[in-house]
Amino acid sequence: MMWRMRRRSRTICLSLAFVTIFLHLLLALVSLSIYHQPCDPPLPPRTQNLRDLALTNYISVGISSLAESPTDTTQRDSSNLDAKKDAKGHVQTLPGKGLSVKENKKASMNMTVSYFRDGASKAEPLEFGLSKLVALFEHPLYNMPSPPIPEEDWLLKVKPKVKAREKSSQMWVSASQEGYEDVQWNSSINSHPPWLRFHLSISRWQLYPHHDPNMEPLTQQLATHRIVSAVQKSGGTQLKLVMSFPNYGQAMFKPMKQERDEETNYNLYYFSDFERHNAEIAAFHLDRILGYRRVPPAVGRLVDVVKEIKDVTIDRKLARTFFTSPVGSVCFYGQCSYYCSTEHAVCGRPRALEASLAVMLPDLSLVARRSWRSPWRRSYSRSKLAKWETEPDYCSTIKKTPPYDKGTRLVDFIDLVILDFLMSNMDRHHYETFEKFGNNTFLLHLDNGRAFGRHSKDEPSILAPLKQCCRIRQSTWLRLRLLSLPQYRLSDVMRASLSQDPLHSVAPLLLEPHLAALDRRLKTVLQTVSRCQKRQSKDSGDEVIYDDVAYLKDLVTPAG
Repeated sequence: MMWRMRRRSRTICLSLAFVTIFLHLLLALVSLSIYHQPCDPPLPPRTQNLRDLALTNYISVGISSLAESPTDTTQRDSSNLDAKKDAKGHVQTLPGKGLSVKENKKASMNMTVSYFRDGASKAEPLEFGLSKLVALFEHPLYNMPSPPIPEEDWLLKVKPKVKAREKSSQMWVSASQEGYEDVQWNSSINSHPPWLRFHLSISRWQLYPHHDPNMEPLTQQLATHRIVSAVQKSGGTQLKLVMSFPNYGQAMFKPMKQERDEETNYNLYYFSDFERHNAEIAAFHLDRILGYRRVPPAVGRLVDVVKEIKDVTIDRKLARTFFTSPVGSVCFYGQCSYYCSTEHAVCGRPRALEASLAVMLPDLSLVARRSWRSPWRRSYSRSKLAKWETEPDYCSTIKKTPPYDKGTRLVDFIDLVILDFLMSNMDRHHYETFEKFGNNTFLLHLDNGRAFGRHSKDEPSILAPLKQCCRIRQSTWLRLRLLSLPQYRLSDVMRASLSQDPLHSVAPLLLEPHLAALDRRLKTVLQTVSRCQKRQSKDSGDEVIYDDVAYLKDLVTPAG
């Protein structure tokens, strides 16, 4: 009897235990399902975007909202890199940009390649980036009011009136050269070809205005006009050609020498690197996005090696270097200091060759330019270091040396340094200015072919002038901070800008790792300025920010 009661009690206990376990599991499942449901309904895109902007404590318009301490800004930017973007509408042509975006592009061209940033895979439709680019160029920082340009601040000018007896000497009349158009140019701007209008728009402080109606016809000319002559450009270390058009315009031609996905060999010195055609194009776009406008417009183009170079060249030395490769491709190598041999020949596929064409500046016989040796020039030696690499206080000497001791020359040079660091260009041994304007003018950002060689490694030594001098133009600093915001992210607007180049239909001019490197390097620049400001507050040294927008603070009304 006792045995049966014990057995029944044990059965009841086991049953209760199973029931208890089952109830606990059921409760856990119900709790888990409730936990995964959001407490709040999802926000619409615009509301989410406003919340992200509130977290960054930025106002999208106005200057005063961007002038806060960069230390806090950098922290907020890094914590909000994955903020969602709100952009609507399809953009056909950017203001003053040139090449338009076609609606019937393939879907693969409208969607950027997914890439990893901060451990998250992202893909953004191209239209979103284009709307960001338009918004960026409409921002007050890119549309600062400025006084009328004095007559003496134009590089070139046309006589406003021509007397009847002087008319023949004041007009360009030519039918003497085969292949060139019969043109007649006078003092009216409507009679001028795009390249001449570009020359006449150069002023003391920029190569072209921000909203330039001539940019579209100029880039169209570079990309599509018939080539009537091709000769090798003298000087330089690598192959370059000067191409001429029927309207007497000329362009600097640099051929494709590397595939897009090739990085510079780490064992090569900077002075042994190839020049890249896509780097020249990307440098023009980046310079424009930074608000400098100091790189001549450059466009990509597929050139027929036979029809547009070999058959039209009058350069005998160049003509002798053409040959056909074992697989039937037409190649040539020209004459230059480096990489001009059959082993480094430039070849079509079998005749089509990618290249960059940059509009030529006014001829030196008409407008003289002065070449300046960079104070932070590298040694160009395999064993020696430059003076600035061994003397931490090197900049204090430069600040006392003309022309860096007064005016804007030092901050102009820092602008160039920031451009070079962003695109990893170590080959800046000289820079040029227009002699007419003396020392009070902008620096020409020429010869950028060795940029964008590496994306996996940054070169901190390029930033040495900024680190040592701790000086930056306020307008530059504000635009850099603007480009660090999610709604104006540098990589996104750069991708969108490059998508309008003709060669984008062949392949993106910059691969995603290069675009991601731009964001990373931009953050480094802002952190460098932040460290300079902290050092200045401790040492009570010179001001870090050179205020070139003080007169605008009353003209721009902050939002909010």
